[in-house]
Amino acid sequence: MAQPTLNDIIALAKRRGFVFPGSEIYGGLANTYDFGPLGVELLRNIQNYWWEHFVTKRPEIFGLDSSILMSPKVWEASGHTQSFTDALVDCRNCQTRTRADHLIENFAEKKKKSVKVEGEPTVELEKLIKDWEIPCPACGKHDWTPVREFNLLFETNIGIVEESQSKAYLRGEIAQGMFTNFKNVLNTMRPKLPFGIAQSGKAFRNEITLGNFVFRTLEFNLAEFEYFFDPDQQSWKEVFAYWKKEMFEFAVSLGLNTERLEWRGHTDEERAHYSLQTEDLDYVFPFGSKEMFGLAYRTDFDLKNHMDKSGTDLRYVDPQDPKRKFIPHVIEPTFGLNRILLALLSEGYREDKDRTWLALPPKLAPFKAAVFPLVKNKPELVEKAQEIHRALSKQCATDWDDRGNIGKRYLSQDEIGTPYCITVDYDTLEDGTVTLRDRDTTEQQRMSLSELEQYLTDVLG
Repeated sequence: MAQPTLNDIIALAKRRGFVFPGSEIYGGLANTYDFGPLGVELLRNIQNYWWEHFVTKRPEIFGLDSSILMSPKVWEASGHTQSFTDALVDCRNCQTRTRADHLIENFAEKKKKSVKVEGEPTVELEKLIKDWEIPCPACGKHDWTPVREFNLLFETNIGIVEESQSKAYLRGEIAQGMFTNFKNVLNTMRPKLPFGIAQSGKAFRNEITLGNFVFRTLEFNLAEFEYFFDPDQQSWKEVFAYWKKEMFEFAVSLGLNTERLEWRGHTDEERAHYSLQTEDLDYVFPFGSKEMFGLAYRTDFDLKNHMDKSGTDLRYVDPQDPKRKFIPHVIEPTFGLNRILLALLSEGYREDKDRTWLALPPKLAPFKAAVFPLVKNKPELVEKAQEIHRALSKQCATDWDDRGNIGKRYLSQDEIGTPYCITVDYDTLEDGTVTLRDRDTTEQQRMSLSELEQYLTDVLG
């Protein structure tokens, strides 16, 4: 099935309350977006599903919610103040600023070439821009500044009196809170290796990008866990392969087409400073195949550096041999929640001659069902429909709609991805049955209220 264009998705997301441009009434702020009433429900459902799948159902993985603001020494120890950079270039003609690697890769893609230059030295990027005579995507001129490195961490200050302010950073990743709390989890939960520490939350990167809707933004939602293991007892390659398989199966459980999913290994130049091996699970978005999940083998880099810089002993004591103390190694699965949302909108978008609908998985859809009175000017129908709506709302997220005719209500609910519509009519008052309509097939069936509740329980899990 053909994918929608990115413009199709953006239009639907704005029109139906999934995603709004950030600060729109003031002309917007580039690379920022606000999740609307339906978008926040979809995002929360994705986050909850991830948490249930990787944390709740796994007794060896422990949850955490660390602070966005941490001591700047954390980022010095992790290497982010030195190595967390992008290569930027400016157009002298129109002052457009962009990432040099993205400029080159997007130009190559238009020329039907497959090129990956992320992580290449600035001198090599500069040479490619010059040799290929790459024009500015905004004004079409070829007049670029030299390529230079730019740190992605957002800086801020702590303190209400200017003289006592101290520099701090908004976290550029959510991993470091799990490393700095490693000893706390050891002391409180007494886990045995292998085990994981998981969290989900906001991260911030001062990225300069042309942007592809919510794919790459200044503020975004991540979910990840650090899986600690004994390198003398387990092969990192086997642990890596296990989580690679689990991540792919999770993507498929979201309803994503396997033909649009592919693992891609990082080159030595592209790989982050803390990683010995990294692979991305790419998804074919409307604008190309891009990273959705990432899997990295971080060795003992983070714990070792935090132990050295803080002076705190972060070694694990082998319960079988208390004299043996060592720093565990780490495999890190990372999931971009905003990117999952975008993938689901792309995957679920359907269109034919007379309707547009989102084939979202029922477990993730903002509303699982919608209840309609056949007409809104008959008090007995409205009262009965409201009674059913209140009852179903205790079971699942349920919408109420009495606007316009039934056909328009169906189309409206289809467009926001509601799997089932329930119509209360005059027969309902007589025999207690309602009409249940399926979003994807548009088929309708009559069933009693007791059958309806059981049916929704079965199909929604």
